[in-house]
Amino acid sequence: MKESRLFKIIYFILEKGRVTAPELAEKFEVSVRTIYRDVDVISSAGIPIYVTTGRSGGIQILDNYVLDKAFFSDKEKHDILSALQSLSVIDNTYERELLTKLSALFNTQPENWIEVDFSRWSSKTQDNAKFEQLKNATINHKVVTIVYVSSYFKKTKRNIQPLKLYYKSKEWYVKAYCTEKNDFRLFKINRIIDCEILDEDFIPVEFPELQDAEQNGYNKIVLRFPKEMAYRVYDEFTEDEITKQENGDFIAAAYMPEDTWLIGYLLSYGVYVEVIEPAYLRKVLSDEAKKIYEKYKP
Repeated sequence: MKESRLFKIIYFILEKGRVTAPELAEKFEVSVRTIYRDVDVISSAGIPIYVTTGRSGGIQILDNYVLDKAFFSDKEKHDILSALQSLSVIDNTYERELLTKLSALFNTQPENWIEVDFSRWSSKTQDNAKFEQLKNATINHKVVTIVYVSSYFKKTKRNIQPLKLYYKSKEWYVKAYCTEKNDFRLFKINRIIDCEILDEDFIPVEFPELQDAEQNGYNKIVLRFPKEMAYRVYDEFTEDEITKQENGDFIAAAYMPEDTWLIGYLLSYGVYVEVIEPAYLRKVLSDEAKKIYEKYKP
C-alpha cells in the first residue's frame, strides 16, 4: 500500500507542479508527518523531489524530470505495448515506430494475442484509411467535410467537428458536432462514403450523454425466433431483452428505430422470425418479401 501511495504522490506532484504537505496528507488520508517521510523515501530513490518554505513554498519535483522506465511494472509495460499493437493494424507508421521504440526501451516484446481490423471484408484499404483520417482529425481537432448516406438513402455533404470515435453494437460511429444542423450528431462510419480533413481548427466540447432507445422515442419491437436462431438472438439482444419459451423458442423485445434499416434487418432472418408487435410491421415485411419474390421469380 505504501509503494502504491508513493507512486501516486509522484504522479500527483508531476501533474500539479507544486503541492503542500497538508494537501497531500488530505488527499491520501495520512498525516503530514507521514507525507514528509514519504518525500524522504522518494528522494532516496533518486527522484529529484524537494521542499521549499515560505508563502509560495511546497513540495516539487525538478522541472523537465521524466519518469524512468523502471517505474512501469512488467504488467504495465505489456499492457502499453498491447494497446499500441492493437492500433498498429491500421498501417499507421507512427504507431508502429512507437511500438518498436517502446519495445526496445522496455526490453520487452509484446505477445501477439490480439488483432483489430476496422474494415469490412471487401474494402480493407478504403475503410482503414477513412478510420485513420477521422482518428487524426479527432486528435488534432480539425474540421472534416463528409459525404454521408442516411438510413433513407439520402446523400448529404456537411462539415463536422469530430469529437470521439465510438464503438457500439458491432458498429463504429463518430460523435461530432454538425455545423449544418448546429447540433450534435452520431454518424455511422460505414455510411461516410467520402471525407476530407480541412485546414480549420475547432475547440472540442463534451458530447452530450446519449439517451437510451426508449427515451429517443423508438417503439418497442417484439419478435419470436425458433431455437435454431439462438446464436443470433444472443449475439444481437441483451439477456434482459430475451425470454426463452418452454418449446425452445425465444421472445426478444427491444426498442428499435422504425426505418429501412429495421426492415432489412428483419428480412435478414428470412422465415426464422415472427413479428409479434407492432402488428402493422407484419404487412410491411410481407409486402417487401413479395417485391423480392417478383424480382427474382423464375
